[in-house]
Amino acid sequence: MIDTTAAATNLWPAELPLAEWKDTYDTLHRWTQIVGKIRLALTPQINHWWNSTLYITPHGLTTSSMYYNGRPLQIDFDFISHFLLIVTTDNPTKTIPLRPCSVAEFYEKIITALRSLEMPVTIWTTPVEIPDRTPFEQDEKHKSYDPKYAQQFWRILAQVSRVFSEFRSRFTGKVSPVHFFWGAFDLAVTRFSGRIAPLHPGAPYCPPFVMAEAYSHEVSSCGFWPGGSSGGPVNEPIFYSYSYPEPQGFKDYPIQPKQALYHNEMKEFMLPYNVVSTANSPDEVLLSFLQSTYEAAATCAKWDRNALERHSSSR
Repeated sequence: MIDTTAAATNLWPAELPLAEWKDTYDTLHRWTQIVGKIRLALTPQINHWWNSTLYITPHGLTTSSMYYNGRPLQIDFDFISHFLLIVTTDNPTKTIPLRPCSVAEFYEKIITALRSLEMPVTIWTTPVEIPDRTPFEQDEKHKSYDPKYAQQFWRILAQVSRVFSEFRSRFTGKVSPVHFFWGAFDLAVTRFSGRIAPLHPGAPYCPPFVMAEAYSHEVSSCGFWPGGSSGGPVNEPIFYSYSYPEPQGFKDYPIQPKQALYHNEMKEFMLPYNVVSTANSPDEVLLSFLQSTYEAAATCAKWDRNALERHSSSR
């Protein structure tokens, strides 16, 4: 069971102000896209692109096991020792220090390391879901890495993943893993009603077929996002929850806690991270947001909740 006592607040890192780590964020975002695209290239496609995501570990983020011509490998970000690790079964582990360096240099080091393991991988080097489309091998602009902020971000993800996993367990219908999407740079978990959704209209800086696959079926999705670039609609770390397609009455549905609101531009419910991290019972505050916003989606869209939800007597 989740620890809901006040002592649990010690587990939640302090707020991560976007302005203080923006340069590290922008660089790390692109680094995770490089690794994520390697995973995408080496794994069979799974519905909603679940084969492309990264996962939380006790030290950072991982691709989990992949295969190159039958040979297993795994790539991990270690935000405690600050290394990128490329692990295989038949060769020594390749390590790349996580330190200030350009995206171009980081890309070259990974590709060179894979070649030395006789695992050459070709990826599409244009970043996605961000306005700056400079290919990785040409990006000399983004070159910041502050280990303190990188580690703090991961520690936040670790706590979010823990609570999201509890929330995920309450649903017996189709539900995604708790996973990190390197495109948007967010940790998410998604529930499905089982019904096919209308064709998604697309999103900026992302090919239409990607969104069509991601939203092929009706969803209620929630996540944690560190915020966007300065001047954007969201400039602080937030929890979010949305429904696709959005049913009538969704945005006006009463949700918890009282600090949460519906963002008309983003078309999502949002809750500032610091509302959770500073609460006496952070887990319960976050779970109340996740549950009430899911209920907004499921109730307004008339999901078969009795068939899809785990009842307390069976837990």
